[in-house]
Amino acid sequence: MKSNFSKFMLAPAVLAAVALCANFATAETTVKVPFNFQAGGKTCPAGYYTVQRNDGANFVTLMHKGSAETFTYVLGPGAPEPNETKVSLKFDRIGDKHVLESIQYRALETSRLDKKTLRDAERESTRLTGGR
Repeated sequence: MKSNFSKFMLAPAVLAAVALCANFATAETTVKVPFNFQAGGKTCPAGYYTVQRNDGANFVTLMHKGSAETFTYVLGPGAPEPNETKVSLKFDRIGDKHVLESIQYRALETSRLDKKTLRDAERESTRLTGGR
């Protein structure tokens, strides 16, 4: 009898959790990037990109329109003002390449995304200018 009771109590809790997850909205914005850039170690073509935020989990997804390629990053508190409304992509220029630095989604922002690329560029630069 006790096992049946626990099953009946568990069912409403599961349904409530599913309903709560379904209520999390996703908001998206389209951004035009006029140049090729690198993100996640991959080269992305110039064009229109959708920046989509999942409000429930504080993730942001970057998707190239017309492509299946997507990149998902974690959003957290950043430098923007709490009432900021813009969505923007920030890039570093390393040599002749643009590398995605961070994504700002209103008052939230990703951490720096191109740390590894910057370290590799510094190493490469050191190799080219230093040594015997």
